[in-house]
Amino acid sequence: MEIGISTASLFRRQFNEDALVTLNQLDARVCEVFLGTYSEYTEEFAKLLKERKGDLIVHSIHTLNTHFEPQLFSSSERALCDAYKIFESCLKTANVLGAKNYTLHGIARFKKNILYNEYEKIAKMMEKVKDFAYSYGVDLCLENVEWAYYNHVGFYREISKYLKGLKTCFDVKQARISGDSYVDYLNEMGDSINTVHLSDVDCNGKIVLPGKGTFDFEDLFKRLRDNGFNGNMLIEVYTNDYGEVSELKDSLDYLRELKDKIF
Repeated sequence: MEIGISTASLFRRQFNEDALVTLNQLDARVCEVFLGTYSEYTEEFAKLLKERKGDLIVHSIHTLNTHFEPQLFSSSERALCDAYKIFESCLKTANVLGAKNYTLHGIARFKKNILYNEYEKIAKMMEKVKDFAYSYGVDLCLENVEWAYYNHVGFYREISKYLKGLKTCFDVKQARISGDSYVDYLNEMGDSINTVHLSDVDCNGKIVLPGKGTFDFEDLFKRLRDNGFNGNMLIEVYTNDYGEVSELKDSLDYLRELKDKIF
């Protein structure tokens, strides 16, 4: 188990190939690579990232949701085929980087005329996505995201009635934004959690780096421990949630000290 940083925390500050160098310098140890555009879904870019990552362990990869993930659940054969081709490129990138997890949002809940509670239908499509990822040695990890498929407690429980073995990514900020208790998300996910995204919040409700706000990480870590969690945890904040890049190292030190005390 290790605590590291997602390159999403450097989005719009540094390109991924430079962010990996920075994370190495910060002693991140593990990371999630957030692939943010189509030119980053290529074999050539994967090789560049491999050259730049140094000693970093790439725990997982993440992509920009609206590029192709919704179409993985499309009823249009052509759109579905194209989406799987892009997804395959991302899975090949995961293989190049040694990543064993793919963080999935799925469908973005933008349209009002879509039935997001057709759990059996969703589960059957999700199973195909999961199996395809696993054919590349990658676990599909459904993330709780306020504006995407898993935006409320109960969604994972319902699709799990029809789909076994789906892993999850727990994001504490998204749990808070959703309005549901993060404890309820943890209880629902149980031992399916492969990845955890960490952030903090101040007294005004603004996202800040872990250790700079009011969130009780000791309670979170104890609950994860009691759930049997043994994966990696990654700091994931937005570009305006902190000042200097060096502040990320302060959060790493804070979280690692707490982790060593609890796990």
